[in-house]
This record gives sequence, C-alpha cells and structure tokens, in this order.
Amino acid sequence: MFDLTLLYKAPEVNPVNRKARSIPGLNPVNLYGRVFFFSWFGFLIAFWSWYAFPPLLYVTIARDLSLTPSDIANSNIIALTATLLVRLVAGPACDRFGPRWTFAGCLLAGAIPTALAGTVYSASGLMAIRFFVGILGGSFVPCQVWSTGFFDKNVVGTANALTGGFGNAGGGITYFLMPAIFDSLVENQGLTPHVAWRVTFIVPFICITVTAIAMLVLCPDTPTGKWSERHLAVQQNLASHGISGAVVDVPGELTDKATTGTDSPSDSSETKLGFEAVEPKQVGSFAHEAQIGEQQMLDTARGEVVVKPTFREALPVIFSPQTLVLGGGYFCSFGGELAINSILGSYYQKNFPTLGQTGTGNWAAMFGLLNVVFRPLGGVVSDLIYPYIGLWGKKMWIHGVAVITGVFLIAIGISNPHDQNTMFGLIAGMAFFLEAGNGANFGLVPHVHPHAN
Repeated sequence: MFDLTLLYKAPEVNPVNRKARSIPGLNPVNLYGRVFFFSWFGFLIAFWSWYAFPPLLYVTIARDLSLTPSDIANSNIIALTATLLVRLVAGPACDRFGPRWTFAGCLLAGAIPTALAGTVYSASGLMAIRFFVGILGGSFVPCQVWSTGFFDKNVVGTANALTGGFGNAGGGITYFLMPAIFDSLVENQGLTPHVAWRVTFIVPFICITVTAIAMLVLCPDTPTGKWSERHLAVQQNLASHGISGAVVDVPGELTDKATTGTDSPSDSSETKLGFEAVEPKQVGSFAHEAQIGEQQMLDTARGEVVVKPTFREALPVIFSPQTLVLGGGYFCSFGGELAINSILGSYYQKNFPTLGQTGTGNWAAMFGLLNVVFRPLGGVVSDLIYPYIGLWGKKMWIHGVAVITGVFLIAIGISNPHDQNTMFGLIAGMAFFLEAGNGANFGLVPHVHPHAN
C-alpha cells in the first residue's frame, strides 16, 4: 500500500549518488521536493508563455494586425521549428553546464522575446517574435535531465512522468490565463484591445523571470553539489563507506579523442576512478540513507559514472532503427499535441461562435490540463504491463494508443461536431490516448540502447 507520508517527509537517499528514493512532492522546503517543484513548474511556466499567442491569436491579434489564415499558420510552424532547434542544443548544453543553468538560460532567453511581444505590428514581426519565444519549448530537455539527476532508479520514471505531465499542463493553463488577463485589462483597466493584448504578455514575462532566478538561487545542480564535481562526489561517497579499488571511467568530451573501429569507451585512456567492494563490515550510519549492500553500491557507482561516447560512437545509436522508430512515435504523440494546441481554440470558435474567445479558450484548456493525469498514466500502464508481457508489451501499448488516437482524430475530422457534448467528449477521449502515448514512449526509452542512456 502506498505510504502517503512519502509525499512530504524527507526521502531516503542512495548512499552513493545521493538520489532520493521517494518523491516529496508536497514538501518544497526539502531539497528534493524543491527541485521536483521547480522542474515541473519551470516547464509549466515555459509552456504557458510558449503557447501564449494561440488563445488571442485568431480573434484579437489577427484583427489588430490584419493577419491572413496563412500568416497565422506560418507563425505556428515557426514557433515549433525554433523549439526543435533549441532542443538539439539543450542536450549538449546540459552535459556541459548542467541542467539547472541550461533550464534557467532557456527561460531567461525566452522571457525577453515574450516581453517584446507587444512591439509587433506586422505578420513578419509576429513570426520573428514567435520564433524566439519558441526557445522556451527547449526547456523540456533540462527539466527531464534535472529530475533524473535527483531521483533514484526506483522512482525516476514516476518523477519524470509527473514533471513532464504537470509541465505540459501549461498548454492548457495558457488558454485560461491569457483570455482572462486580456478581459481584465479591457473591462477593469479600460485599455483598448489594441493595447491590452500587448500588455497581457508582460505577465508571463514576469513569471518566467522570477522562476528562473529562484531556480538559480534556491536549488543546486545535483544532490552532491556542483555539476562539474558530480563524479568526484561518487568517489568520495564510496570512500566514506570503505569502498576502494576497481576502475570506473570518468566521462570525457564527445570529441576528446579519435576512435578506431575497435575502440570502445572502456578502452580509452581517460581518467579512472578506483572502487572495489571490500570484505563486508559495519558501515557508518548516515541520515536518511537507504541501507544497501556494498556490491550494490559499487554497481550504482559504475552506473552513475557514464562514459560519454565519441561522435563516431554516437552516430550508430542515433540513426539505428530502434532510435528512429521510438523518435517517430514521440513525433506523432507530442508533435500531434503541439499542433492541436495551436489550433484547438480557433476550431472551437469556428464551430461554436457563441462561446466567444474566452469561452472557447476555457474549453480548449481542458485538452492541455488533462496532461496532469493522462501523460503520467501512460508511463504507469507501460510499467504495469512489463512484468507480464515484457518488452513487447510496452511496444504494443505505444502502438495501441497511437492507433486509437488516429481513430479519434478521423472521427473528429469526418463528423466535424457542432454539438458541444459530442465535440468535447471526442476531444477528451483523443487526449487520453494521445497524451498517454507521450508517457508510454518514455517508458520504452530505457530499453533502447541501455548503454547509451
């Protein structure tokens, strides 16, 4: 039975890597609870600002800037393109500078164009601003890397599913907040729509900036301290428990050395850390440490100190069929979610014009907010299937939710409902399988080239 006290009490930690073995999600005062909070909240704030345009775009902004449907569509495409480019850079940046600084950097870099959204007066200006606001979408990478660094293997899947799911809910929150802020400025502050939508973007700018600064001030890089010293901490923790000897490679740079066809990471001449399991003896007691055997501690250390591959070693992994198929599955699930987020409000406005901009925004918010439950649930189901069916069970789950999502989308497209109950029911059903697919994909990731994960 699940122990509810784990949600707020200080977690047990792995004695080697200091990662938490539970998630104190209701205790932001605790180090691990604080990092968990900033991981999901930082991504939620980023997602809110990243998708701050669509709730106001199709009525207020389109009218003010005299936008055509093609202008709106192109701006949506450009916003996603920027995110793709930033995510490719964010991974290496996390390796080099650590996820906390990369996360804060993404937020601050995206906050600037968010504040400048009010300076847009043309379609070309809108596209330029949305490209740079798209930087915020890259914050998902450091969000997941940071969370992974603080939670041990027994809970890291759940931690990542929750931070990703809660963060994705920002795509729903933006449909609530942006029209509400706009309406307040018009009705209560007396601003014209021309001015009000521009001022509205100052709110996410302030929230992003405060969150990024708080993240840097209140949280560490890793449970053991500085990102650059994380591997030394493993050595010190093992030594404090009386373990020394055998070798573990310390990661080098991706392009540190040229490799031959027979080279492997373990053959390199990189710096070594020495550990080995010694004869069993009484190990000192450390506060909140999980009690694990010395051989298990040694195995943990070897798993923590991962050897970074050379570029030549990485290419076969990146372009292997397994990696490409899994990437294709995520492209369909999360890519589909982003595309739907961009146009859902306008689709509702077309079919239900009496709802208005705010009413359709409120209903469109439902789609994004369901991520809080459905995305983590996709990962949970994947883990529940695994002991009974094995790896093929996880694969079948991914393909199953993808096919059912497709059936829902076809049904929505063909019927084009003008009855609200039918429309919102179909969207909710589609959201379950689409968003569960995101979690299901990450449930399979650890099994694809485990040595490269």
